[in-house]
Amino acid sequence: MLGIICALAVEVEGIVNMMEQKEEKTVAKITYVKGTVGGKEVVCCECGIGKVNAAMSTQIMIDLYHPDVIINSGIAGSLSGDIRIGDIVISDDCVQHDMDGTEMGVEHGVIQFNDENRAEIPADKATADRLYAACQGLSDISVFRGRIASGDIFIVSRELRQRVADMFGALACEMEGAAVGCVCYRNGVPFAILRSISDDYNNHEYMDFMEFRSIAAERSIRVIGEFIKG
Repeated sequence: MLGIICALAVEVEGIVNMMEQKEEKTVAKITYVKGTVGGKEVVCCECGIGKVNAAMSTQIMIDLYHPDVIINSGIAGSLSGDIRIGDIVISDDCVQHDMDGTEMGVEHGVIQFNDENRAEIPADKATADRLYAACQGLSDISVFRGRIASGDIFIVSRELRQRVADMFGALACEMEGAAVGCVCYRNGVPFAILRSISDDYNNHEYMDFMEFRSIAAERSIRVIGEFIKG
């Protein structure tokens, strides 16, 4: 079974619209929709914005549905002048750019688990490869692979975007992916992050995000559809 976790309703609706034999279940006020797409089992949910919402939704999905792989799909802001609105970024790994334990003697971004410290959470290479392949038939989309940075900050300023890019070498920033990745990593569930760019590096404003998020979400949905077919 494929699990798909998205932050916003606009990102989920396209997945649900592809489904047949739908069943819904609500836990902790999160609604999970299970169904089939092309005969393959899929479950998805709208987790809400931010890392706590994303982590909670991911753990519930794992406990309830035992997915074979989870994809965090949605929209993101560019951290590179080469990555423009509508382009796709697929994770090789992810980090939490707002995790700061430097006063405790660890580097910025390091997560202190009970049994290990690590900053980068590796995505499943086979899943990332399949997502990349799913993009190849979409001629109007440029695709990038690399690191995605997550944090509970809606980043507007170019200065902060540049700081995150320089500190972590990330290509895109958003607010959920690394939390999904951490929960999957600790549960041994393969995962990858798929993000379509809704606001670019040079001219970001909140209204850019609002204007282009539907276009960006539609592109993510198209890739997910190709991924499931493959």
